[in-house]
Amino acid sequence: MKSFQISWRLLRRHWAAGELLVLLMALVIGVAAMTAVGGFTDRIRLVLTQEASELLASDLALSSKKEIDSAWKLQAEASGLKTARFTELRSVIVAHDQPQLVEAKAVDSSYPLRGELRISMQPDSAIVVAQSGPRPGEAWPDVMLAGRLNLKPGDTVQFGTINLLVSAILQYEPDRAGSVFNIAPRLLINHDDLSRSGLLGPASLKEENLLLAGSRADIEQYRQWLESRIGPADTLLTGRNARPELNSALQRAEQFLGLAALVAVLLAGVAIAMAAHRHARRHFDAVAVMRCMGASSHDVLTLFSTELLILGTVASAFGCALGYLAQEVLAQLLHGLFSQTLPLPTLRPILFGFSIGLILLLGFALPPVASLRKVPPLRVLRRDLAPDIAGRGAKVFAISVALLLCAWQAGEVVLATMVIAGAVSTVLLLAASASLLVRLLASFRKGSAVSWRYGISNLHRRSGSTVIQVVAFGLGIMAMLLLTLVRTDLVENWQRQLPPDAPNTFLVNVQQDQVEPIRSFLSRAGVGTPLFHPMVKGRLLAINERKVTPEDYQQERARRLVEREFNLSWTPTLDADNHVVKGSWWDGPDKPAMQWSVEEQLANTLGINFGDRIVFDVAGQLYNAEVSSLRKVSWDSFRVNFFVTSPPGYLPKEQASYITAFHLPHQLHRSSGELLQQFPTITLINVEEVMQRVRGVISRVAMAVEFVFLFTLLAGFTVLFAAMQSSQDERMREVAILRTLGAGNATVRSALLTEFGTMGVLSGLLAALAATVVAWVLTIEVFQLEWVFNTTIWWAGLLAGGIIIPLAGLISARQVLNTPPLLVLRRHEG
Repeated sequence: MKSFQISWRLLRRHWAAGELLVLLMALVIGVAAMTAVGGFTDRIRLVLTQEASELLASDLALSSKKEIDSAWKLQAEASGLKTARFTELRSVIVAHDQPQLVEAKAVDSSYPLRGELRISMQPDSAIVVAQSGPRPGEAWPDVMLAGRLNLKPGDTVQFGTINLLVSAILQYEPDRAGSVFNIAPRLLINHDDLSRSGLLGPASLKEENLLLAGSRADIEQYRQWLESRIGPADTLLTGRNARPELNSALQRAEQFLGLAALVAVLLAGVAIAMAAHRHARRHFDAVAVMRCMGASSHDVLTLFSTELLILGTVASAFGCALGYLAQEVLAQLLHGLFSQTLPLPTLRPILFGFSIGLILLLGFALPPVASLRKVPPLRVLRRDLAPDIAGRGAKVFAISVALLLCAWQAGEVVLATMVIAGAVSTVLLLAASASLLVRLLASFRKGSAVSWRYGISNLHRRSGSTVIQVVAFGLGIMAMLLLTLVRTDLVENWQRQLPPDAPNTFLVNVQQDQVEPIRSFLSRAGVGTPLFHPMVKGRLLAINERKVTPEDYQQERARRLVEREFNLSWTPTLDADNHVVKGSWWDGPDKPAMQWSVEEQLANTLGINFGDRIVFDVAGQLYNAEVSSLRKVSWDSFRVNFFVTSPPGYLPKEQASYITAFHLPHQLHRSSGELLQQFPTITLINVEEVMQRVRGVISRVAMAVEFVFLFTLLAGFTVLFAAMQSSQDERMREVAILRTLGAGNATVRSALLTEFGTMGVLSGLLAALAATVVAWVLTIEVFQLEWVFNTTIWWAGLLAGGIIIPLAGLISARQVLNTPPLLVLRRHEG
């Protein structure tokens, strides 16, 4: 208790002298940044996941080829979840004496649980939101079906043994966007009419679906309960795995936000370390006196560690409050960008921020302060005796804590590894380059003005301190470049992945003899001449001569993939939105035709490795080939892509149908009806709704990143301020000696301007180099986007370093110039 009181008095005395201001500011900003980033990104991720659930019309969906156990529905309702059900089956309806294959969907009155149904009285008339699905005896054909059969409200369609009245045209159903590739147009009916239709015989191919919605905790608890009870014929879906396109956009969104958090952590740590080093150096003499008065090394460590703990607790609490308030302000600024209200914040970001504050304190502030216990009593007589506060042990400990924070905050191994490697490489590059440049500056001292020689001599004489400052300045400027120019490049590149003219319409079931006539039709209609891709159906039979069955896999997606037929294709060239991550692409005439290229995530799900041999059954014929490459596919490009492809000449051409994707402007939508009338066997699918959702995710996250990076930018400015303060004490003593020897303020200012200006230019140059390298790595390796060299980074880096650092140096030097030399020398001698 006594040591706590002494530590409290020390803290008050040091605070009154202004010694701990930089440390407190660095810690508060670091904790506030992490609290704001952690809280806000959690809320963003949650609301984006909720909006993704609209693709299922629920939070959790169960589909089954057999009847769903009624006990599962009762358990869900007992758990406080909302439920709805629908049944899907393919059937033939008759309207105006014309038969048509449809995908019928029979829904109950609770459908949908998420999202909304939209209908109209005519295919191209005003759209309204329906409160529920069709009433018994009614049917809603979608736009495609209404166009094919010329249906309008008031007509009747024969569905099995019953007639249904067309009461509206179905414009949009939420989970239809999550299941794009259907072979027939949609007919929405009431669930009660399905049992009256006579179509539910023993041989009917139907799929039962149970939708569930509720709180995140209740849904997760029920999901875990249900997973142990479902069989191979059952499939569980969430909004995150319903669509690869949206899932890809959400994953990339989390990468952007996670990057902001990681940069904030590293910059806060650098600022705290520099402030703590200065704090420790300023107390060497005081500790030497304490040691002469009988204080042991343990007493010194206890007093200063307790002082640091009190300061850290107060700063962390204040930073948490500030960050919590900041993320709430962010939520208000983004109000209206989301279709749902951002979830209420919890205590998790506060606990997370407070923990980060203590970890930052432990890893970056405690080692230099703890070195005070090594100050010898003899220092009261010999001022040159001082411990190495930046020893190897302190550096290793700080780096270890930084790596731990990166891994913890990233949550993703690849992103954490990239950031850790990038951070270590950047610091080493900056340090090595700064050391080399400082040595080269020594040759520029001779034959120059006094102020220039003094400024350059200072840099060379304090080479160790200069290198540390240049590294710190470089990190701060690099953060500014990353968070302004590079961030803009990344977001713009991401947005370019889905341009306004991206494909929004798919044509499937196109036969080979229809390819050219359809291409000519689309060209005449002003759509263009899209590329048609061949596609054959194949069932996966074996991996390395091991027969594959759904029972071999625990993951539901893997079981579902093994049960269904794959869409296989062939192509001679690698598409622009595909990236080979292992192996090589077939690109020469001598390459063997018996090869497979497999999408990376599919390979991970099914346990397929590079070099494995996999067998597909295509129309009764086996195709056994080696996996020669694994690809990463940008599903959010909305271009035609396949999980498995082969070189031309291997798969049977006579079994192929064709698929294409193109952008259909709104003013040309009437052309789609003419196309279907001229080619009634093809299927046209419009995915504009899904694209709008992906664009919405991109635009919203881009806005979120803008605000989140503001906190990281504050951390960058804190690094600059801490670096500026790190050498202030030593500079005050040198200036006092110069002024005592007769140097005027103008000469001193000119010398300081030379010193800071040179450091600023070096820092800006190195920051531009590091930012360019980091941008290249992030763009290519992490986000798989197209990288474009940005020359503006170099000009911005040089200007930022050449202007900001000298100005900040002159501002900080005001205290140096305004303090009487005698007072400074007495303080240092005392």
